[in-house]
Amino acid sequence: MRVEAMTTIAELPPGFVDKVLSAQSTFRSVMDAMARPGSVQRIVPMAGTPAAMMRGTAAIALTLFDHDTPIWLDAQLTESSDVVKWLKFHTGAPVVQDCSIASFALISDGATLPALKRFALGSNEYPDRSTTLIVQVDSLAAGRGFELRGPGIDGVATLQAAIRPADLFERLRVNEALFPRGIDVVLVADDAVVAIPRTARVANKGS
Repeated sequence: MRVEAMTTIAELPPGFVDKVLSAQSTFRSVMDAMARPGSVQRIVPMAGTPAAMMRGTAAIALTLFDHDTPIWLDAQLTESSDVVKWLKFHTGAPVVQDCSIASFALISDGATLPALKRFALGSNEYPDRSTTLIVQVDSLAAGRGFELRGPGIDGVATLQAAIRPADLFERLRVNEALFPRGIDVVLVADDAVVAIPRTARVANKGS
């Protein structure tokens, strides 16, 4: 039995080759994305990833997740035993079934995204105690055009993206009423990431 367990772990895709430098690089990319909402940042360092997880998502997980960050997975990721085992082995982060207590939520199929009110929204005293959504999307270089306004944006930022759910940005308008509470979102398309912090306001381009 012990040999089987070791074999299973050995067969998991590897994490970062250089944990420190790769984590630092990925952290900078995510922070740059948060500081400049709508800008496309690249996550360079990556090794193997589970089949259902994009390279950028895996790098973010290796960088930001640990045993103190409960995570919630959508149905597609939950059903992938490789993803669950990979996350537990490389990050130690507990996978929870209740998304309202999750620090991060990984969404591989945006069409099944739960209502945002089901996630942790933080409190006025501790607005950072909210769930950050990491949503895998089809493209951050093609698709519908969007305009972003808010802190970190000089005037208007434009973004082209093919995302699901199609009304994601409309749903995020709830942040306006919740602030300083709210939901932060990181969109991932392969190794590209775009952050939509709760302070950003997004509209269809030309609307």
